Amino acid sequence: MVSVVPGMIGSGLNGIGRKELRVTTEPLEDTPGLRKARGAFFTPAAVCDFLARWAIRSPEGRVLEPSCGEADILRSAAVRLLELGGSTPVRGHELHAESARRAQQVLAAIPYPGEIQVGDFLDVPAEPGFTAVIGNPPYIRYHGFTGESRTRGLKAALAQGVRLSSLASSWAPFVVHSAGFVREGGRLGLVLPAELLSSNYAAEVRDHLLRRFGSVSVVLFDGQVFPGVQTEALLLLAEGSGGTDHVRFASVSNADNLEDVGFLTTLPVLPGEKWTSAMVSPSAQATLANLASGGSFAPLGDWGRINLGTVTGNNGYFTLTPHEVAGRGLERDVIPISPAGSAHLRALEFGAAQHAALGSAGARTLLFRPLEPGPAARKYIRLGEQQGVPRAYKCRVRDPWWRVPVVDPPDLFFTYMNAHTPQLAANPMGLSHLNSVHGIYLTDERRQWVKLLPLACLNSVTALSAEVVGRAYGGGILKMEPREATRLLAPSPAVVGHERVALERLLPKAKLLLAEGRLDAVTSMVDDVLLRSGGAVTPAEITEIRASRSELGGRRRSRSSSRRSSARAGTQNPDN
Repeated sequence: MVSVVPGMIGSGLNGIGRKELRVTTEPLEDTPGLRKARGAFFTPAAVCDFLARWAIRSPEGRVLEPSCGEADILRSAAVRLLELGGSTPVRGHELHAESARRAQQVLAAIPYPGEIQVGDFLDVPAEPGFTAVIGNPPYIRYHGFTGESRTRGLKAALAQGVRLSSLASSWAPFVVHSAGFVREGGRLGLVLPAELLSSNYAAEVRDHLLRRFGSVSVVLFDGQVFPGVQTEALLLLAEGSGGTDHVRFASVSNADNLEDVGFLTTLPVLPGEKWTSAMVSPSAQATLANLASGGSFAPLGDWGRINLGTVTGNNGYFTLTPHEVAGRGLERDVIPISPAGSAHLRALEFGAAQHAALGSAGARTLLFRPLEPGPAARKYIRLGEQQGVPRAYKCRVRDPWWRVPVVDPPDLFFTYMNAHTPQLAANPMGLSHLNSVHGIYLTDERRQWVKLLPLACLNSVTALSAEVVGRAYGGGILKMEPREATRLLAPSPAVVGHERVALERLLPKAKLLLAEGRLDAVTSMVDDVLLRSGGAVTPAEITEIRASRSELGGRRRSRSSSRRSSARAGTQNPDN
């Protein structure tokens, strides 16, 4: 532990403001790569100041920063306490010794009393004596949050009664553990990734916050808080005790507008629910609920099961073009497949003509899967061994390594990585699919609508539902795993059957429009059939649904635009 020696409290503010403070130190031996590895992303001044003003309410406030870095947030806390006439020492924890040394110098220069403890905050037993716990927890995705660090994190969360998923990123145990340091009636203010709202692994964190605090609020940003960083950030503000079943939401254009923040949306939430729907207007939420309860729309899972595709272990080896197959004499050793990717599945159906055209254009439309290898297949297998293909994990764990376990051909393909909205495509050839798309296997009684369901799902209600149940991914992409896809609101079988004739009439024109990239025009036509027909949804309600969908989709894509701008400006992206 490094202790910061208190200075002359009264003289610290004379001429020293937030932006004027300068600390002369030796150069920090650190790099962007090292900061990324430990999840350190420094916090903008406007965010630091806002958290300090919100959380620190009296000069007697006792403040903790769980991962203080170079004291960006602690500095704001110290200045806030000085403004209130306080002198209670602040406390910070920091894993990186050099950053802790810089944090010590920052506090000494103000001057304000405090201590910086060097070490892993997750190793420190919770002591609920702080009136304000504020910070920016380290953000390391689950595949980098491993070994002893993960063990400590899961153990710290479990000590608070929270069993986190093995897929949890580093920030999740930090939130749970930090809450354990807040005294009754205290405040917790953290900068967190937007994964808090929607990721499955964050469900236990969301539920813990609702149990622990009497009030939970979230501040959303229209733009990027951390320029050049892929992860979208938000502010979590929790206070009081006794639990709550509501979350308040506010939205600001950027960090500099936090002074004007106002919580205009209150969302009732149940345990296990995502909080994404907070960005949907109350009237649009009511329309979705009415359509679901009235039977017009139902979860896509009601149509059948949704499964992952085939995992080969090495697509570059196992998938082949028709030209490659002919050149190697492998015609008897391959099966036709829907090739990797989903661009070819944006036309409602992927049939024989489309499959042949893709193959002629050089797409990998065939999968190497010999049952009894002949001379040509054995030669290709030896080539794979020379290339090291059997060393890939999926190949190592199967016997023989070259026989890919292929999933059953689905009735429909489901595009689960989308710039706009998920799309379905019928599979009349009975092709197997790779894990770049999901497969939908309709129940026997639903299979009669296999050609109409892809068109019926191109409506504004389903598009909005996708934004709510899916998650934003790198590049502004909307991603939906099978469990999320089963909850996607789709037209019910009864509605598709009732509007069968109208949908069949639309099919030819819809295919032409989709070929021209005019998805919005198709959505408008389907809305006319499924929503406006019979007055199921009023024009005003459709407008609200479209506006909410546009808001959510716009937020996803704006993150991608921000990253592209940063890349053009040469900004280092620590989250690549």
